Amino acid sequence: MAERFGGKYSPSGSRPAESPAAVAAPRPKGLWRCNVLFLSAFLFLFPAFGDGPREMLLGLAAGGLLILSAWTTREGLRAEAAYNARKLARRPAFPRKMAGAALTGVALAVGGAIAELGLIYPAIFALVGAGLHLFSFGLDPMADKGMEGLDAFQTGRVAKAVEEGEAHLAAMKDAIQRAGDRALERRVDKFATAARTLFRTIEGDPGDLTAARKYLSVYLMGARDATVKFADHYAQTRDAAARSDYESLLTDLETTFAQKTTAFLSNNRSDLDVEIAVLRDRLKLDH
Repeated sequence: MAERFGGKYSPSGSRPAESPAAVAAPRPKGLWRCNVLFLSAFLFLFPAFGDGPREMLLGLAAGGLLILSAWTTREGLRAEAAYNARKLARRPAFPRKMAGAALTGVALAVGGAIAELGLIYPAIFALVGAGLHLFSFGLDPMADKGMEGLDAFQTGRVAKAVEEGEAHLAAMKDAIQRAGDRALERRVDKFATAARTLFRTIEGDPGDLTAARKYLSVYLMGARDATVKFADHYAQTRDAAARSDYESLLTDLETTFAQKTTAFLSNNRSDLDVEIAVLRDRLKLDH
């Protein structure tokens, strides 16, 4: 049976609870450098069509490799931003920024081969290009974060659950953009902030994962599916009633996530108080 949420717009609802510490979506740094790298590809692409077949093929290959490098590096920056925003995080499975550096080096080597200067100069171009890329964008995160001294199985479960939750939020954001309504996009971002606050709380105490599992999977998956269906419907019909119902759903979800976050924080504080009280009693007995 479906479970009804109690939000601001529900008959017996209330105003959404304020999150203790709102967590905004991670913002990658240095994306403008990726744009510069992407635009530099046209230095090879445009001249390629005015040369012979060999030069054209090498120019197209060099430009294509630079475009691939820019895309790979941008994905690496996004993965790094998500890694930095979390308390518990696994290192990226694939080092995208380092792959971007390698692709940049290969692209410049191929571009250098156009001038037929032998092997030394293309090799130098490759080393310099890869080095400049690493200097500009840095390395990918190389180690897991926040898992030292904790149960590896439990923290691994939390990290995986948070990754799945982030995937649902990303799908919601992609879907609502199809509706063509900036106010709704901001509303989805607001709910995502409340959800990420719950993520950070669970990361702080992995023992809360069992109680929060349905929020990270069932509720977020349902919110994602509802957003996809609403966006497709609203983009075609501009149905005001459907828009109002969808906003009410987001408010109910935001309220529920905020209340659950507050409950977890209260429970964690109660557990801490108990531990302190027990330890103080033991110290008194020792004296």
